[in-house]
Parts: sequence; C-alpha cells; structure tokens
Amino acid sequence: MASSFRNTLFPTLRTPSGDVPANAPRWNPQRPSAMPHHRYQPAHQRVALPLTDRTWPSRRIERAPLWVPVDLRDGNQALAEPMDTERKRRMFDLLVTMGFKEIEVGYPSASGTDFDFVRHLAESGIVPDDVTISVFTAARRDLIDRTIASVEGLPRTLVHLYTATAPTWRDVVLGRSRAEVHELIRDAAAHLMHRAEEQRGADIRFEFSPEVFNLTEPDFVLEVCNSLTELWGASPDRPVIHNLPATVEIATPNVYADQIEYMDRHLARRDCVILSVHPHNDRGTGVACAELAVLAGAQRVEGCLFGNGERTGNVDLVTLALNLYAQGVNPMIDFSDIDAVREVVEYCNRLPVHPRHPYVGDLVHTAFSGTHQDAIAKGMAHHAGRAAEKGIPVATAPWAVPYLPIDPGDIGRTYEEVIRINSQSGKGGIAHLLRTHHGLDLPQAMRPDFSRTVQHVTDATGQELSHKELWELFRTTYITPALDGRVTLASWNATEPAPGEHQFACTLHTDGQVRSCRGTGNGPLSALADALRTVGITVDILGYTEHSATSGPGSPAVAYAECRVDDVTCWGAGWDTSVLTASVHAVMAAVNRSGRASS
Repeated sequence: MASSFRNTLFPTLRTPSGDVPANAPRWNPQRPSAMPHHRYQPAHQRVALPLTDRTWPSRRIERAPLWVPVDLRDGNQALAEPMDTERKRRMFDLLVTMGFKEIEVGYPSASGTDFDFVRHLAESGIVPDDVTISVFTAARRDLIDRTIASVEGLPRTLVHLYTATAPTWRDVVLGRSRAEVHELIRDAAAHLMHRAEEQRGADIRFEFSPEVFNLTEPDFVLEVCNSLTELWGASPDRPVIHNLPATVEIATPNVYADQIEYMDRHLARRDCVILSVHPHNDRGTGVACAELAVLAGAQRVEGCLFGNGERTGNVDLVTLALNLYAQGVNPMIDFSDIDAVREVVEYCNRLPVHPRHPYVGDLVHTAFSGTHQDAIAKGMAHHAGRAAEKGIPVATAPWAVPYLPIDPGDIGRTYEEVIRINSQSGKGGIAHLLRTHHGLDLPQAMRPDFSRTVQHVTDATGQELSHKELWELFRTTYITPALDGRVTLASWNATEPAPGEHQFACTLHTDGQVRSCRGTGNGPLSALADALRTVGITVDILGYTEHSATSGPGSPAVAYAECRVDDVTCWGAGWDTSVLTASVHAVMAAVNRSGRASS
C-alpha cells in the first residue's frame, strides 16, 4: 500500500512513491525513485574487465610508493584563481621540505605563468640534487617543443606526455580511430625523444598517460604502452613511466584494482616500467582506488595535498601517506606539523580545508560525545601508565587509544582539541579537560554533579565550552560559594590541644549577623561541623578528597567535600596553598550551595 506522506516542506523534491520491489525483504520498505537511473551504464557494460583470477586482495602494503604531487599542475588547473609565481614557489618549497623527490610543476606549453615558473626553477638553482622536475604536455609537436624549451638547464627532468584513449574521447573529442590515436601518440613520443636527445648533458626521462585509462579497452592500452616502452628504449636503469589515470571515476575501487593488476601482469618488459596511477575522486573513493591499486602492483601515485583538483579533486596524498603511517609503515614524507602544511596549501590554493578532512581538519581529533570522551580519557591515562611502566617517553610508546587512530602529537596537534565540551559531552571528557589544563582531579562521585551543570549551560546557550570556560564554571559553581554565600567565615583557627582532639573556633557572618562559635572533633573538619551546629547548621561530611593542582613547592591544594546539610546533599570545593584552608572552604562552599539548592 502506497505511503500517504505528502511532501509540502520541500516541493522541489519528489518523494519516492513507486511500489516496493517484490523481492525486497520485509525490513526494507524503500521505494523506487523517479530519478532516471536508466540513462547510466554500469562499469562492466562500459569497459572490458578481463581479470578473473585477481591476487591483490590477499596482499599487504608494506612500503610507501613513490609519491608525486601534482598540486602545481593538475591542482593548479582546477583553481578559480591559479597560483602566481610567488604562490607556486611557496608550494614548491613546501613540497621539497616535506621530502617529495619527484614534483610535477606545471603545463608550460599551456600557460605563460607555468612556463616562467619552470624557467625560474631552471635559472635559480634551487632544485635539490635528488629532486626530479616533471612537466606536462599534450601529444602535439608544437607543445612538446615549447615544453622542451622550458626545461633547458634543468639537470633532471621528466616529461609527461598524455593523450585521451577511451572510446568516447576518441569519437567525440579527437574524432580518430584506435589506429589513428595510436599513430598520433607514437609520432609525438618519437618527436619528444628526438628533442630530448638534442639537450646535451640533460637527463630527461619520459612518462605517458593514456588519459581516461579506466574507460579504455585494456588491449589498446597495452598496445600503446608497450610500443612506447620499446620506442623510448626503456631499461631497468632508465625505466619509462606508464601512468594509468582514473580520469573520471566510474566504478567501485576493486574494478580499478583489477585493471591495474591486469596491466601489471601483462605489460611487456615489466622491469623497465614504473607503473603509476592517478586516481580522481568523482565517486568519493579516490583514496580507496589508490590503495587497492598499490596492492595490485602500482609503484607510483600522483595526487595533491588534501585532494585539490578538478571536479571532486585528485586523490589526497596526505590521507594516503598517513593511512600507511597508521599501519606502522613509514610514509617517507614528513607531516610532523600538519597545520603548517595546511596553512601553505590554503594560502596557495585560496581554498579552505574542510574541518572533517581526514587527519588535518580542525575537528578530526575532537570528541564531543560523552561516551567517546570517556573512552579517550581512559585510553590516554592508560597509555601514559604503560609508558611509565616501561620507562619510556609517552611520545614514543606504542599507541592504542580508543577513537584516535594515530597520536595527534605525531602530526603537531595538541591534545586541547581532542576533547571539546558541548551539550553532548559527558562527565569523563569534562573531567579530562579539567585535569589536563587546570590540574583538577574530580572525584568520580562528583563528576555527574558537575556534568549536569555543564549540560544545563550548553543546552541553554547552544555553544561549546573551552577548557578556560569550563574552569570558570567550576570555580563559580563550587569554589566561590565559600566566600560569597549566606554563611561565611570572617575569621577562624583550628588547633589540636591533644592528639586526636581538634578544636575549631570561628566568627561567622550569617543572615546579616556576626556570630562566634566553637566546636570539637576528631579532625579539623569534624570540629568545623560541630561549630556550625551551634548556630543551627547541621553538616554531615559524606566524602572528602584532596590533591595538589601542580607539582613542586608552593603548588595550590584542591579539596572536594560532599556534605549533607539539613537533608540537602551538595558538593563544594576549595583552592588554596594551604591544604587545611582549601578543605575548610570546600565544606563552607557545600554549606552555601545547599542553601541555594533548598531555595
């Protein structure tokens, strides 16, 4: 029976209303949408997938591939405001500092700015001896000539030649047959080799990308790539690079992995070829495509920092590298100050990095949920304890903390943003922040009480609380009432005339009157309670703890007291360099809070 729901709130949307499929399980009532899905073909109808005996699922990634950032070319082409020379230089310097050894710096035949930047690199002498500069060009003789002119004087260069090879591109864009496209590529590759040979003393290597590889017939890709391996005289010492891009992502990552493994197993003179991949992110699975491609035999990955690029972007090299790091594999690139990296990338691209972006976003190491906060707080305490047991620094101890796949400190993050407080937060996270930033170790029994106070504030304001605001709320809730309430101590002293016998004498301001009272007990606080009884205030101290807020001489003492005052149970706290004073204030704070609670 069709649903009676009628959409009036969002009139531009069409609530699915077709019949529930006959073979749908009873627990799935979803109905067919009116969107024209029939216009699109699944991947297996668009390209042959010849691999049936895949081996990549059982492999592991145990070393990083060669990372090749294309921020200065592919990423730059996707910017509304492309980088000028100053921004390009800043990005280049960042990439070198991070440890990248092969950097694609531009498309010099397509842009005067790109040409000038390549010349800047060639003439300035800033390129380190172990860094190779890559430049990009289409398979046209005039563009190749311009590209070669740009790299003159660079000692190590990679010229990246590309042509689209997929049927739709051949038919719609190029208007050429398979044979004609192959001939176009071979002619351009031969011209490139000839022009490179003219550059005496220069080390120029070659890369070829069959653009839209993932939609091209596998036999045609093999035919073209193998012919260039032979034409360019590839050898194990001077391999060619065949870069196989998922130019437009059209299938699940396993399909791309199958395509890469097929090429890995069938490319001629495989030891003379570096197999490279260049995934895009149209389906949101670019990272998965790259990781599975490496499992399938890829040795080199092109991408951008934080995934910039046309449409939904190129694959994110930062996420890829730190995913390896989280598995105990050296990423071969330095991310020890990831916020410094982000700052440069945001400046150069004029684009923000999303707060939920893996590893680098402002919120990725942050827990607001109470259960998550409690687990993180306990995990970090356990981590510190294990490090102490082993006698090693916390920063080098094996990492195993709930909800944190890597130690934020490893990438230059502080622990301040790990736990943040809003209306969803719990007592464990609140206690963790007070302990970490202010030296307060709230008793377990007190935590629910303060948590309710925090939730009341965050519910009312809709805002999160910083650790400073959290401390201020704690101070005004539990400490201030000792000095600002209906009953305050104008003066007091505690003595022990005999072992186990304590006396407490004080002058009280209460209800506008000044009263003197005295009490005795087996400790200073019991004597204080006895003194308060003489003025009609019945106090039973149910629990009491104290500790130092910091280490070293002169550290403030913090005391916590749970008291039943005239049938009302309340917590109070005291803060003073004197433990006794802190404890007296904690009781007096509880007394005054009980009066507020009863009223």
